[in-house]
Amino acid sequence: MAETFFNPERSDEDLISEWYNNALMGDPTEAANNLRKIQEVILHKNPALLPEFFSNMLDFVTSKDNEVKKALVGFIEEACKIDEVYIPKVMLTLLILLNEGTIAIQKRVVQTTITLYRKLLAILCVATEISTELEQAWTQMSEMKTKITELIDSDNDGVRTSVVKFLEGVVLLQSYPDPHESNKNDFTLENIPISLKIARRRKLEEEANSIFDELLKFNNSSHISNANLFVCIGALTNIAKNRPDFMGLVVNALVNLSTNLPPTLSTTQVASVRKKLKSEMTNLIKHPATQDFLEKITPRLLDLGSTPQEIARVLPKVDESRKYNKRTLPQEGENDPKRIKLEDKSSEEDNYTKQQRAITMNENYLIEKLTLPTASEIVLKGLLELPQKMPNNFKVDYNEALKKGKPGEVKTVARLMAELFVENGVGPGSSIIGKGVLLRKQEDIKKKRPREDDDEQEPQKEKERKKIKVPRVKILKLHEITRPLERTVKEDLLLGAVRRLLSTNNNTQIRQKIITVVAASFNEFVRDAVMSYVLDNLKSHMDLALGWLYEEYSILQGFTRIPELRKQSRIEQNYNTLLSSFVASADSDSAIVQRLLLEAPLITDHVLTQLKQICKEEASCEWATNLLRELIVRRPTRQITFLNTLLDNITYEVQEVRDHAIGHIVQLHTCIELRQHIEDYVRNKMEYLCEPSPPEVLFGFNQGRLQASETWTEDISKACLEAYVALLPSNQSLIHDLAKVYVKTTADVKRVILRLLETPIRTMGMESNELLKLVQECPKGAETLVTRVIHVLTDKGPPSAQLVKRVRELYNTRVSDVRFLIPVLNGLTKQEIIQALPKLIKLNPVVVREVFNRLLGAHGECSITPTELLVTLHLVNNDQVDIKTQMKAITMCLNEKSVFNQEILAVVLQQLMEQSPLPTLLMRTVIQALGLFPRLSGFVMNLLQRLIIKQVWKQKVAWEGFVKCCQRTKPQSFPVLLQLPAAQLTEAMEMCPELKEPLKEHLLGYNESQRAHVPQSVQEIFLSGQTVTPEVEVKSPPVDAHQFDIPRIDSEPLPPGMD
Repeated sequence: MAETFFNPERSDEDLISEWYNNALMGDPTEAANNLRKIQEVILHKNPALLPEFFSNMLDFVTSKDNEVKKALVGFIEEACKIDEVYIPKVMLTLLILLNEGTIAIQKRVVQTTITLYRKLLAILCVATEISTELEQAWTQMSEMKTKITELIDSDNDGVRTSVVKFLEGVVLLQSYPDPHESNKNDFTLENIPISLKIARRRKLEEEANSIFDELLKFNNSSHISNANLFVCIGALTNIAKNRPDFMGLVVNALVNLSTNLPPTLSTTQVASVRKKLKSEMTNLIKHPATQDFLEKITPRLLDLGSTPQEIARVLPKVDESRKYNKRTLPQEGENDPKRIKLEDKSSEEDNYTKQQRAITMNENYLIEKLTLPTASEIVLKGLLELPQKMPNNFKVDYNEALKKGKPGEVKTVARLMAELFVENGVGPGSSIIGKGVLLRKQEDIKKKRPREDDDEQEPQKEKERKKIKVPRVKILKLHEITRPLERTVKEDLLLGAVRRLLSTNNNTQIRQKIITVVAASFNEFVRDAVMSYVLDNLKSHMDLALGWLYEEYSILQGFTRIPELRKQSRIEQNYNTLLSSFVASADSDSAIVQRLLLEAPLITDHVLTQLKQICKEEASCEWATNLLRELIVRRPTRQITFLNTLLDNITYEVQEVRDHAIGHIVQLHTCIELRQHIEDYVRNKMEYLCEPSPPEVLFGFNQGRLQASETWTEDISKACLEAYVALLPSNQSLIHDLAKVYVKTTADVKRVILRLLETPIRTMGMESNELLKLVQECPKGAETLVTRVIHVLTDKGPPSAQLVKRVRELYNTRVSDVRFLIPVLNGLTKQEIIQALPKLIKLNPVVVREVFNRLLGAHGECSITPTELLVTLHLVNNDQVDIKTQMKAITMCLNEKSVFNQEILAVVLQQLMEQSPLPTLLMRTVIQALGLFPRLSGFVMNLLQRLIIKQVWKQKVAWEGFVKCCQRTKPQSFPVLLQLPAAQLTEAMEMCPELKEPLKEHLLGYNESQRAHVPQSVQEIFLSGQTVTPEVEVKSPPVDAHQFDIPRIDSEPLPPGMD
């Protein structure tokens, strides 16, 4: 190992390349070890190589080995610790591993995400500009967060433990800290700038509260395991100690748990859990924020085994509690009228101090950034917005600005711009106080008030002198005894009224109208309150949600005046945010989403994108694609937009998603106004197959294929073809374009096309005019396609007359390939079959078997009988077919015992005997028939006698077969052999010497009368051993026909001797 790492002769790049190739192509069991070696070199020995090999390492996300994937997750975690710039690049990889991985991989990914989530939030907070890559990374991280939250219900204990730790970290990161306990290393919600749009503080805080509720629910569940309960108790306690706002909920949860432990725990586990609760509660009461909850915690601690002395020992000191209470409860005296003015005054002073700090921070920032080119650009842009006439207040404001410094100085300009920044809530100072009106010192206000009062009182006194003094009662002026409420107080009062309205149980239309108008008319905090109420139970509040949508839509379209408080907001964005929030909240509930989108007045592009994503999930693709089809039918104005969204799924990676989309496309194809658009779209996808490699549009996250392929795989080819092929039955003319594309594709794609054609072609039927036209025209290069079409048409029955006619014309005029005739063999005449038979039997054995199946009646009646077929095979001219091919074809027929039984074979052999000259393979067939049906032995003996009469020895092949047949049929063949002329018998004995002795014994067994019928020359061959010259004439003794078992064959002439 050391030699490998520190070999001076090999560079680190070479080693990494070797390990990478071994991991990619070698044994999967060694791949994980190779990845760990690469990690050691790149991250610890030579980090400079990390940028070069980082993307290559991410390619292992497609590996099927779990150890490789776990090693990859470990590499990602370590790499992101070294350089945080890689965090946005690994989000997609981690998301894939989380969604597709096994339990071990999911657990490892969750553990890694705990670290990366905080780092990604920190990157977003310090980024000067949110790039597309960062925005996409945050979206993917949010998706991972949602998926991990769902895993809290996983079946695996280890996964649930990791999820609880992750959720604990999210709650701590997305909540505000204890304002009286500062920890510089603690990242909280306060670190997130208000100007960060993709991660709003309010939404993050709401999400943290929701996750905290999930932890409480999980902690109190009855099925929780012992290990998970330990981790969850520790997580809740840690949250309470660091975020006192959650203290009350945590204390209640722990108290309830101590009295209601899960019933699934054993006795030992119950004891350990009680010990854990005692420890955590003891740690909690050390925190000053638990003073209000001691009445709940103390009895529980006593019940868990703590003594009063132990509890008193860990309680915080009285002074510390008082200090904490003073810090955390400054509002105790709010209702005291004597202290209102003092508190208001201090509050104003605090706001003024914060505002001055914000102005100073903005000023320093502007002094650093305000260069001469920047100032010139600001002036030029401002000139375009100058009014034609100087405003009345400009002179006053300008005079005030002159008092702050010399005009033109950078510091003066920066001070003025810093104040404007504070008023509009922008710049780095906005993180301190946000947006608000500039405040003045109390001294300035006091100085100005007397002068203002004097100015107002002087003319009043003059008027009073002139008036007659009459007694009058002083009129009560409200503005003299009251003062304007602060903005925060107004908002609290308004929010309280809205909440009271929401909490009423009177579900009338008037209440619904009031709520929707209030939500559509006021600021964001009112909208957020109503939104939380609606999303809390969207199914029950569906009417309210739809009413709100229509209220927003009427404002968007100008049917209703824009409310004063919303004139500065983006009206079109509000409707989109509202509808998308509803859909995101209920994306797993088909009934809610369907009602929302079917009854909503407008479907925005963002919501359509959400629906498109829902369509691509296997669990929801069925109802989501059905919803898309309903939208296409019910919303004609955006029909094409929705149709394109549905069509986008016909090439998706997941087969189930494709099937549902294609099913709805076939239904919509019946609509005349949509038919042409659908056909053009699917034709365009099919024509991709003509390209040498798949185009980029078939890959990416939207298509479910994250890695591009340079070759046409079966799945990609099917994705481009299935929709087009599914439309063939409804528009049969599309088959011609398919044939044109078929000619231009590769061999692999051609095979896919041929496999997909079977179902639609069978649906179209052989009476289809377009299919008959295709057969008749048959584009050059599409012969295999046409043959496949004809095969499918004739697979279940005989061909029609029109189809036979088209195929016959095609074969006789344009295409001489005999394979075209195979599907229509049942429709050809006997003479046409006989003419084509020599070419047919020269094809592949599998094809020849199919030919015989069709000719023997497997696909309907045929014009040629089995007898005629076998006879024709024997009579094939050897100039057209070689003898071996002929033998294979005959053997293939004979193996069909159900068709070629002994009766058929007897007729065939009898007809072959009548041929002159004798067929070459006659005797071979005789021997085969005898082997298949031994009962034909008597009939064969008769044939052998007839062969002697035909002087079989004059044909060499037939003569050799004659002798072999006699050899195999001994001793039945001995009487036949003794009928041979002496010379031919001698030749036969030489060809088969083993026959001589048995034949001699047979001859010696004859009596005198039987031996008298055997020629003397033949007897001498066996008795004297002398050969004789051939005799001119041979007189055969009469043969008793009844000594052989010859089968009777109806309607056929009997063999000789049986007439």
